[in-house]
Amino acid sequence: MGDSVKGFTSLEAIAESIGTFILVFAGTGAVIVNQISDGAVTHLGISFVFGAVVAALIYSLGHVSGAHFNPAVTLAFWRSGVFPRHKVLSYILAQCVGAIAASALLFLSFGKVGNLGATLPLNDNWLQSFVLETVLTFILMLVILGSGLDRRAPIGFAGIAIGLTVGLEAAFMGPITGASMNPARSLGPAVVGVIWQHHWLYWIAPIVGAQIAVWIYRHLSNGFRDLRQE
Repeated sequence: MGDSVKGFTSLEAIAESIGTFILVFAGTGAVIVNQISDGAVTHLGISFVFGAVVAALIYSLGHVSGAHFNPAVTLAFWRSGVFPRHKVLSYILAQCVGAIAASALLFLSFGKVGNLGATLPLNDNWLQSFVLETVLTFILMLVILGSGLDRRAPIGFAGIAIGLTVGLEAAFMGPITGASMNPARSLGPAVVGVIWQHHWLYWIAPIVGAQIAVWIYRHLSNGFRDLRQE
């Protein structure tokens, strides 16, 4: 029994790593191709790619790992009581490895074009980006909890709701903060491109925003009694 549990856990971590790899490869790849093609993809196109790939991954890998692909989401699920503590570290490490691998492949393919899609505050205004990234991740996590985990939500629409939220937030706030909402998504380009300016905010702000969403949704779900267990 112990071996089977460990094996299943490793499969979950592999799915998280693959999913995060695809997310970063497609999303930041769109940023790079947009730069190379003189704006052929467009900002709205990049936003669509991020939202669409998130939706696709939720439907394709959600039944394997829960489709976190984001350390802030993993920590929020743990805080909500629907995700076991012993899996948290393996998930976060897997997500980070997947993101770094995606950025490394993009670097080998294109070089350091478009800063590999790194997230940076507009005009170096880290405080503005910190506040906005916190709010963006709060909204995203609220949608995740409400559409993906609440028993009262319509079945089968979580991927669409979450993907649309990612695309929407990237569309209207991407030019200001990069609309990361995901520490792993920001880590990949930072590590491979050696771009560390204000990188800390892309860890702390999403985690804080997700935790605020957990605190609020606790009151909307009868102390999480209405949430499905992963």
